[in-house]
Amino acid sequence: MFEQYRGLRKENYILAFGRLVTGLGSMIWPMMTLILSQKMGVSAKGVSILLAAAMVGMAPAIYFGGKISDKRDKKQTIVVLDLMSTASFVTCAFIPMSWITIGLLFLGSVCQNMENPAYNALTADLTVTEDRDRSFSLQYLCANLGLVMSPTLAGLLFRDHLWLSFLINGLSILCSALLIQFFVRDTAPSVETGAKAEYQREKKGESVLQVLKNNRLIILFILVLSGYFAVYQLGYVYLIPLDLAEMYGETGALIYGSVTSVNCVVVVRFTPVVTRLFGTRSEPSRITAGVSLCVLGFVLFAVFRRYIPMYYVSMIILTWGEVFALTADSPYLSRRIPSSHRGRLNGIVTVVRTVITSLSQLAIGWIYSGGGSEYAWIAIMAAGAATICASCILIIRDRIDYPNLYQD
Repeated sequence: MFEQYRGLRKENYILAFGRLVTGLGSMIWPMMTLILSQKMGVSAKGVSILLAAAMVGMAPAIYFGGKISDKRDKKQTIVVLDLMSTASFVTCAFIPMSWITIGLLFLGSVCQNMENPAYNALTADLTVTEDRDRSFSLQYLCANLGLVMSPTLAGLLFRDHLWLSFLINGLSILCSALLIQFFVRDTAPSVETGAKAEYQREKKGESVLQVLKNNRLIILFILVLSGYFAVYQLGYVYLIPLDLAEMYGETGALIYGSVTSVNCVVVVRFTPVVTRLFGTRSEPSRITAGVSLCVLGFVLFAVFRRYIPMYYVSMIILTWGEVFALTADSPYLSRRIPSSHRGRLNGIVTVVRTVITSLSQLAIGWIYSGGGSEYAWIAIMAAGAATICASCILIIRDRIDYPNLYQD
């Protein structure tokens, strides 16, 4: 299964290893709900408002990061933003827990999100069309390989040594920045021709709005992907930790950390399998499968809410969906947009995803406070069903709008 990752450019392996190193220390954002609720005493509704506000605040910064990556050196954009993240997280390790700490944590997270458009655009630049699935799959695999133990360790440190999580998070990002700075040397875009590469030809004279007007199906793709991320974020990052904290108190952080580690183990085991067996299937069909499995996983968690073994079963199914969806989203966009606009369009995808998720976060927080966990889960399932319907439309329309990509 791992043989399929041979033959990529050296820079692809460095970027993937950078993801792995960052993943080794990623201990903060998965615990943010628990930090706000248990360390800062914020109510469930207050947590939803703060997380939504943070995500809305990220939106213009993320687009700015994508714009910079199209105009400037993508590698240096990544390195500078990594250094800013490092400074934020390391500072948090040496100051008392307060709202200043929370502000610095959000600042570090903003910088990490700002670099994502540059990371995706640089990966697409370095990879020919036929290798995109393997390249993005390898990065996703390495990121989760790094994450295998970090959530469980974060759960163990949460109660008495949270400051150490901040320090480890910052230093891991610093290591990633140094790897990219000193070992990624050749960033020249891959040159390719052929019918499948037609949609990627540069259009430097066009604005982003013109590109979207000429590729309207990209808008539907953005909405489908945003719907998936909103459902995933609200269920996995918001409702599950709140339910576990309500049922098990501070022990809920340890349970949540172990469940998250299961997520990472399954990703590491099944990403090569999905890439090998389903890599030739169209990206819209894989995204649809991913959303469907995600919803099924949440249904199992909600139904068997007080039966601990089912948390892990639902997480396995949810993670299968994650693998299907997240190994298809970046290749989909990179094959259908001009290479001159990759940074900005990746930024727009993240901005729309962030805004939709944050608005959904507010709605779910209001529903949770008024009707409890059960009504919040019902709302998430309904949103998931709507996203599945939209993704089915995407499957049909994509063959019509991008026929060259379906030629053998």
